[in-house]
This record gives sequence, C-alpha cells and structure tokens, in this order.
Amino acid sequence: MLDYAALSALAAVVREGSFDRAAQALHVTPSAISQRIRLLEERMGCALVLRGQPCQPTEAGRRLCQHVDHVQLLEQELHGALPTLSSDAPIRPRLPIAVNADSLATWLAPALASYAAQAPVLMDVAVDDQDHTAQWLRSGAVLAAVTASARPAAGCNSQPLGAMRYVAAASPAFMARHFPDGVDVASLSLAPSLQFNAKDDLQARWVRLYWGKPVELPRHTLPSAQAFVTAGLAGMGWGLHPQALIEGHLAQGSLVELVPKRPLDVPLHWQQARVASRLLGQLTQHVVTAARTALQPV
Repeated sequence: MLDYAALSALAAVVREGSFDRAAQALHVTPSAISQRIRLLEERMGCALVLRGQPCQPTEAGRRLCQHVDHVQLLEQELHGALPTLSSDAPIRPRLPIAVNADSLATWLAPALASYAAQAPVLMDVAVDDQDHTAQWLRSGAVLAAVTASARPAAGCNSQPLGAMRYVAAASPAFMARHFPDGVDVASLSLAPSLQFNAKDDLQARWVRLYWGKPVELPRHTLPSAQAFVTAGLAGMGWGLHPQALIEGHLAQGSLVELVPKRPLDVPLHWQQARVASRLLGQLTQHVVTAARTALQPV
C-alpha cells in the first residue's frame, strides 16, 4: 500500500513550489514534509522532487502526483455518495488542466466558471501553447487539456472541439506606415509582428499558408492575450488575433485585417485522462458544450 500522507506531502510540494509553503498548506512542520518525502523516495528507490526555486517533480514524482489527483477526485465522489463515511468535511480536490491562452481569454473561462460554481473542486489551470499542452498530459502534470493534437496521449481520450479562428490584424496607422502598397513577402519581412512567446508560430504559419514560403518576421514578444490586442491597437505590430476577441475592434475600424477573408483556423481537441470520475466527466460536458457554440466547425 502507498503512504497517502506522504503522497499528499509530495503533491503539496509540487503544487506550492516549496517545502515551507507545503507545510503551511497541510498544517504540519517543514521537517515533517521532508521526512515524509524522504521515506517515500526511499521506498520508491528514486528521487521524486528536484529541490529548487520552485521545487519540480521528477518523472516518477509527476506520475505519483497524477495518482494523488485521481484518488482525491474519487474520494470526493465517494463522500458525496456516502456522507457518513467520515465525520470530517471532505477536502475539495485539485483538478489540474492545461489550456491555451487564447481559449482561456475567449470561450473557455465562462465554461470553467460555470463548472466550478457547482462542482466541489478547485481548478488548477496551467497555460501553454496549444501545440504543447499535450505534453502536460503525457507528463502526468494535468488530468485534461485543450490541445491541437487529435492523437490521444497515453491513458487519455480525445474528442474534437472545433477550430479557433484567427485573423491577421493591425491598426489603420500601422497599415498605412508599413503596408502602403499592400501586404507581400517583402513588406512582411520588414513590418514588426507580435508573438505571444517563443512557442507561438501562428504568424509564421499564416504567412506560409497564403504565400507558400517561410518569411523571417521581425517580432515583439507579449505573453498576454489582452496585451496582444492592446499592442495591436496602439500600432506596435501586426498579429494573429482570435476573431472572437477583436470582433468589436474590427467593426469599429480600430483594427483592420491585413488581407481580408484570409483567416487561420486552428483545430482544437479536448483530451482527458481515462479515470472513471464523474467530476471530470462533468467538466468535459461543460467544455464541449461551450466549444460547440464558440468555435468554428472543422
């Protein structure tokens, strides 16, 4: 049998990022946390936590944390079905998921809020590029993810959500300054673009799609969906924006498309661990229902 007090200590260290904060969360001393993890590592025969700022789990540590998340969800459901099981009030389990920033900034946040309002869980949302969120599932760091990959990660189910539509847009002043004679390869290679982070290749993908060749784009990096729009409005650069996020600006003319009717549709999928959990199933229902309304059919 696994030592669940030790597993809870491990999960708390990974979640909180340090032994001290984990001790505060579990209402024990830091030395108790250290002892529990040391004994667990001795039993497993390998390191489970990389000490640092913040502390990071090893591969084995991630797998054990995923197991803890599964068990806590199932225990929560058991408390609901058998309220006399324990006199102690059940702890709200953590439900970790990974999503892309643009989904979170548009259609996904209301779905998560609707779910969390009626589910006895605490949402733990990690943000990454949609091409990389599947890695969070493979590592065991999360139980579900919005991802660009249709192929399910090991131990997961996958279902299509629809496509998020992006449009390349900039302010009218930026267009007049950088594209006075229209948008082409030469002007794109000189005009500053906006990039969410180093993983963001939407701008480059859009250029390849419509011009058939890669172009080295000058770029500003802005890791915030709202700041991305603000920078575009201020004339800092052009970028691929979620259509839903800038529809009002396009209607008002404060942003204009670089080339009309040339969107980029990015298919999204929902992947979830195959744990028999009613709570996780309810989350999936909320996400899928919201996506059907907000996203483009593939």
